[in-house]
Amino acid sequence: MADASPQDFKESAARALADAKLQRALLNVKRGFIVKRANAKAKLPEFDLLRDEARALKDHTLQNLDLYLEAYERKVIDSGGRVHFAPSAADARDIVLKICKEAGARLVTKGKSMVSEEVGLNAHLEAAGIEVAETDLGEHIIQIRGEAPSHIIAPVIHLNKEEIAEDFVRAHRGLPQDRSLSAVPDLVAEARAVLRQKFVAADAGITGANLLIAETGSSVIVTNEGNGDLTQTLPKVHIVIASIEKLVPTLEDACTVLRLLARSATGQEITTYTTFATGPAREGDPDGPRQYHVVLLDNGRSEMLGGDFHDMLRCIRCGACLNHCPVYGTIGGHAYGSLYPGPMGAVLTPALYGIDHARDLPNASSFCGRCEEVCPMAIPLPSMMRKWRERDFERGDPPFRQRLALKMWAFAAKRPRLYHALSRAIVPLLARLAGGRGRFSALPFAGAWTGTRDLPAPQGKTFHELYGETRRSESQ
Repeated sequence: MADASPQDFKESAARALADAKLQRALLNVKRGFIVKRANAKAKLPEFDLLRDEARALKDHTLQNLDLYLEAYERKVIDSGGRVHFAPSAADARDIVLKICKEAGARLVTKGKSMVSEEVGLNAHLEAAGIEVAETDLGEHIIQIRGEAPSHIIAPVIHLNKEEIAEDFVRAHRGLPQDRSLSAVPDLVAEARAVLRQKFVAADAGITGANLLIAETGSSVIVTNEGNGDLTQTLPKVHIVIASIEKLVPTLEDACTVLRLLARSATGQEITTYTTFATGPAREGDPDGPRQYHVVLLDNGRSEMLGGDFHDMLRCIRCGACLNHCPVYGTIGGHAYGSLYPGPMGAVLTPALYGIDHARDLPNASSFCGRCEEVCPMAIPLPSMMRKWRERDFERGDPPFRQRLALKMWAFAAKRPRLYHALSRAIVPLLARLAGGRGRFSALPFAGAWTGTRDLPAPQGKTFHELYGETRRSESQ
């Protein structure tokens, strides 16, 4: 499943639906994230006002991104660090590898970073003979398994603890054979024992960044494990890899976003660790890196500015849209075949890699609107998915069934009398067939829908008939 591509989406989704272990693991999304977010939002009366403020500040930043990038670079240089601009994924990989080689790094520890996953950084460093150790617990597990993350904030949401215990027994060597891995604390202790050695021995540390602050030249990471702090303070070299849209103008702006981020992501008021890094260690500092590098990735994002998918650049990678999406909650992340799954991935993946590569992803939505409703940045995800569908259709090669269905509908719609006659005949028929249930669990030509959910049945009258009755009653 993890090796699937977006072009395999339909087959991958079918396999996910039949995977009993995966279906059991996905219950954690509903039991955890959704309830916790709702509770956290209810405790913050000004949540919606903060959402409006955060949206405005991100829009302002994107409209002036060139100026804020320059300001950020100046502040990083002033603090003793260095900024590297990477137009493409290959550029980002090469820049990081060069920094590591110049530092003589043989072992690199990494904090969780979706951007490093996006550019394929681990494989690139390992091919050059550099050991890479993922230190986030979830990322450590998927590194052992040779998988990609299935969620942007919870990489192993697709696994149960029993599967993780089996992986640890297989991969962790040199530790007591009688160790118990039956409970979550046991698994955490096991990972801690292995990773502690990596933290101490690392020559360089790589982290992502939830935010970059132009006013101070700082990078910000939010974690619940503390591994990010160890990754960026113990080695002699700290490398931050982040995409250009992570910028915010001021420290106050960063705090506005942070008040929304944890509540939307994990249902916390704030994460256990919220860490600001500004340059390398100063003279007299007892610890900290001697070098501080920031690699800023574009990789197609500047082309999104000012276009149909500009609003996607407001995304703060909280994962709320994934957690509330009925499609993601049914098939998980790997079925999408993309690093970025769910509604945000359905928009971002074709924007970064082209609609030819991901034509099925914008169609992987019921358009219920929950993703936009819970998004802390009010990103209009359904409307952008609809735009991708339109672009795909305009290319002229939609599936045959889709072309046939649209041609049949267009034929009737262009002939109002025929359309109304068909509606008056079909709607009452469907209502009678549904009986008192008011829904269909199976219906010819609608198997793609009824295979996973019921189809609501008409209530006996067409819209035009109901509308006419209402108008007549109002005029009496």
